Amino acid sequence: MPDEQESLFAAVDALLEEAAQDPLPHPDERKRLREAAGLSQDQIAKALSVRRETVTSWETGRTAPRAPKRAAYARLLEGLSTLRPTPTVNAVNTPPPPPASSPTVNGVNAVNAQAPTPAPPSINAVNAPAPAAAPAAPPTVNAVNAPPTPHRPAKATAPLPTPLEGNGPLVVLDGTDKAHAASGLLLPLPPKARTDLPTLIAWALGPDADLRSPRLHRNGKDGDPLLVLTPAAAEALGLPPTLEDRRTLRLPDNHPTLKLLAKAKWQLTRRGFGPWPRIYRPATPTTGRQCVQLAILPWGALDARAWGEHTAELPAPELAALLTTYATRVLTPRGSTAVSGLELMTALRPPTRAARNPDTNTWESAPVAGSLTRPVDPAPPEAPDEHPVVAALYPRAHQRTPDQVLDEEAYDWIRDPQLLTDAECTRTHAVGVDVNMAFAAAANRLPVGLGPAVHTQAPRFDPKIPGCWLADLSSLELDPRLPSPFTPGGHPPTGPAWYATPTLAYAQELGHPVHPTEAWLRPDHGPYLDAWYTRLRDAYVATMADLGVTSALPEPEFLTAMAELQEHPDPVLKPVLSAIKSTVKGGIGKLRERPQGAAYRPGEPWPALERPTWRPDIRAAVISTARVNMHRKMVKLAAAGLHPIAVLSDCAVYLSDGPSPLDFLPRTPEGKPLPGGFRLGVSPGMVKHEGTQPLLWAVEMLDQGLNPARHIKGHDAAADGE
Repeated sequence: MPDEQESLFAAVDALLEEAAQDPLPHPDERKRLREAAGLSQDQIAKALSVRRETVTSWETGRTAPRAPKRAAYARLLEGLSTLRPTPTVNAVNTPPPPPASSPTVNGVNAVNAQAPTPAPPSINAVNAPAPAAAPAAPPTVNAVNAPPTPHRPAKATAPLPTPLEGNGPLVVLDGTDKAHAASGLLLPLPPKARTDLPTLIAWALGPDADLRSPRLHRNGKDGDPLLVLTPAAAEALGLPPTLEDRRTLRLPDNHPTLKLLAKAKWQLTRRGFGPWPRIYRPATPTTGRQCVQLAILPWGALDARAWGEHTAELPAPELAALLTTYATRVLTPRGSTAVSGLELMTALRPPTRAARNPDTNTWESAPVAGSLTRPVDPAPPEAPDEHPVVAALYPRAHQRTPDQVLDEEAYDWIRDPQLLTDAECTRTHAVGVDVNMAFAAAANRLPVGLGPAVHTQAPRFDPKIPGCWLADLSSLELDPRLPSPFTPGGHPPTGPAWYATPTLAYAQELGHPVHPTEAWLRPDHGPYLDAWYTRLRDAYVATMADLGVTSALPEPEFLTAMAELQEHPDPVLKPVLSAIKSTVKGGIGKLRERPQGAAYRPGEPWPALERPTWRPDIRAAVISTARVNMHRKMVKLAAAGLHPIAVLSDCAVYLSDGPSPLDFLPRTPEGKPLPGGFRLGVSPGMVKHEGTQPLLWAVEMLDQGLNPARHIKGHDAAADGE
């Protein structure tokens, strides 16, 4: 007992010591103070005897300095704050200066504006003081009598994770002569830019717009400006209200807009001029990279399944706030959320870097360690049916069997209604719980292959090596009231089949002897998705916090906050949250993008195969891990006498004596959540309440062979993109 008390006292003393450390300003303010003083990160690092990367981490909030560096850093920032205090200039509805003294910015009149460079804002920054840059900074175009934007008070106050540079990464155009940027900024457009696309593109790439999207990795590249066109803006630029070609979803080559672009020497990527056209000029030593991304709302650029049903109809200021929040927390959108999820992987782990050749003393392209650097062929079991690898092995109409194809998919299982017990039939409700960001949580610390697969006969199973293995798990007996962890349908395997490493490792964990007869293994491997997971986790948690749902909430308050979130959705933040979740699922799905278009013929290669990120093996490993994680939790609840009646992907439905998850989730004798089971909370891997229906409704669904987990919300989960 004395030892336990001493341990508790030591823990409390450590907390007190941490609380007593020198206070530091917010990370965004740390960066502002340094830049306002004209100091570089290298100078700060040299003075404090740390690396420049450490200073970067301090300024982004990824890490915090510890003693004794913390005291010195706090002293430096305190001194800088005395020299460069935060100004309080109201950037909204500021009285205009005398006309004779109106400043110009590269020939553009900065109407009714002070001269700040906006600091990273919260998305409800209208009618709030906007900090100005250092006096020495050049003036930039700022708010032009920005109208107030409706918003929910006391929300979205957290700073954006990636500090804004310039006027932010994007603007929303509404057909007027102003462009809506972050924080309520209104940027004047050149006279012809409203109706002439080449002029608009030139403005977006120029200093007047000052649109910037900083790189997420030192070896990556800065993002391209994003121009979001509302229906009015698209009409003003001569674009049709809808795309007539519904098959290719692109403008015909003879459209006047494409002729204008060609005349101005602008080019389009292979996907053409569709809802997300990318317009560029080839880079040259003098001009560098010139590329602009468009998002055309009337053509369905913001898919309602990912962004919410009415997001594309929001007023331009709110839409600019919404998309800027997503851009700073995740990535400036470059297409659908699935495309953005895949692009985020590359942005966080770029394939190449610049390296000096010691023999020639010239700069060359070199691979980045831990990245996907080149396209690789899948192993035959990993390839989808259309892939040339499969076409070379099997006849066209051949239906591959489990010992010929890897089938790692999410759960879609229901329990045989004959297995319902008498005790379960006396309960009153069916309650669904849903795992937060299940695929993202599965990607965390997951080793995946970086290079090509190596074929091996009769290998010894190693759970640390990514790959797929041919093994027979049919002799492992499991509780029939639980889905099998080895198949998506939850049915026990009937013979040899291909499994991803996480599935076979779980079989070994359950006590099954694992003796593969064949394998395709990737000896070159690493945690490729770690940074991707961290970025999306932080975006999700920050957005939930802005919506009033934090990790500090006790379970009853958490359920109440989530219920309020559903009843009173925030028009700006709720779509951001939906898009973040869709980015996770879409990004993982895009790793095995299948061919599209009526002209495709099975057995032929398709464009996605040319990407280093076309990796069905990584997708399989993530889904396998997510399914295993679900089963591991269900086993814990089964030990406490609770068995699900249905599972769909990351949602499990249990019978309960009450309508709340708290009515059935088991507790320890101390009243705490069961270790290893489903735990209510906001973090990825924890669960939330998915929905509740009456017992008889659930039993009827089972009798009809339908999955209650799909409809536990009261509608089809697929309608929410789940």
